[in-house]
Amino acid sequence: MKKNIRHFLRPILQMLICAAVGLSFSGCSSTYYSAMEKVGIHKRDIMVSRVEKARDSQEEAQEQFKSALEQFDSVVSLKETDLKKAYDKLNAEYEDSNEAAEEVSMRIDKVEEVSEALFEEWEEELELYQNRDLRRSSREQLRKTKLRYREMLANLHRAEESMEPVLKIFRDNVLFLKHNLNAQAIGSLQGEFAQLQGEIDVLIKRMNVAIESSNSFIAEIRR
Repeated sequence: MKKNIRHFLRPILQMLICAAVGLSFSGCSSTYYSAMEKVGIHKRDIMVSRVEKARDSQEEAQEQFKSALEQFDSVVSLKETDLKKAYDKLNAEYEDSNEAAEEVSMRIDKVEEVSEALFEEWEEELELYQNRDLRRSSREQLRKTKLRYREMLANLHRAEESMEPVLKIFRDNVLFLKHNLNAQAIGSLQGEFAQLQGEIDVLIKRMNVAIESSNSFIAEIRR
């Protein structure tokens, strides 16, 4: 129950703090982290939470891109009289896919932001140790954590980059269908389907790697 209450309060506290000091989210980050620490939520906790959200956004994006591909497939077999309705559905899928991609990118940015703050703080606090053995152990743990983090982040970015080719193909074909509501447009879509399917297959594979990498990172950092 206590954990759930904290999770619920995070966005509320963030908005209140930022509104009070009149700063943007980026300018408000250090104040936000300080406020979270006062209620027992540290940067490590925030980082884990944001990695989880980045992972979840990729899972949701996977489902959205699969749905878009299915809609695209259904359109190429439609009769000419169905073209206007087909365009509306296909355009809606494109818009949803674009929003899903933006959500993924935003979540990755948030992971990077808090991770940079966490590692910077960790580096600074190493100098506070009096015990050399403890300092050495902590430095080694930081090194290993950074290594695992960079591996995870690279996988997140590879998956993120794979969304752009899909969106470009999708956007081009949605526009072409909009401008040419006729049988010729459907013929063109049929020719593009295999390429779109191939790009989405690559995207889903990379997202699966990123999701698995995120889960491994979360499990390790919680030990």
